[in-house]
Amino acid sequence: MAYLIDTNIILRIAQPHHPMCAESLNALATLRQQKENCYLTHQNLVEFWRSATRPIEKNGLGMSLIAAEAELQKLENIFAILPDIPEIYQHWKQIVIEYGVMGVNVHDARLVAVMLAHGITHILTFNISDFKRYGNKITPVYPNTLLI
Repeated sequence: MAYLIDTNIILRIAQPHHPMCAESLNALATLRQQKENCYLTHQNLVEFWRSATRPIEKNGLGMSLIAAEAELQKLENIFAILPDIPEIYQHWKQIVIEYGVMGVNVHDARLVAVMLAHGITHILTFNISDFKRYGNKITPVYPNTLLI
């Protein structure tokens, strides 16, 4: 089985003192111990950069460009990055029309489209509700449900 790792997970592991950091790291360790493949998308990395470099007072991590680049490099070294392939757009278009996706929710729909295009069925996320509507296509998994 393969897992897409949601952006909220990689944001937590970049914050060692965040209460959800340990839970994220433990879930990833469990997946690796179970020999599950864990993937990111280019979109995850773009979203990470957006939140990492946003000021703390605007709900970001407040990282400098140098710190954000170092974290980005770590993520690129740790995770396999799924390529953007033409099929993603067709899946995305079908999803947004079928589910009536509007506004900011188009980003989660695109992650689902990447999963479908690459045959990935599970996403590790703290935001189960963001992916619940796609339950007939993918399976959202909360990190603490993986702990052995």
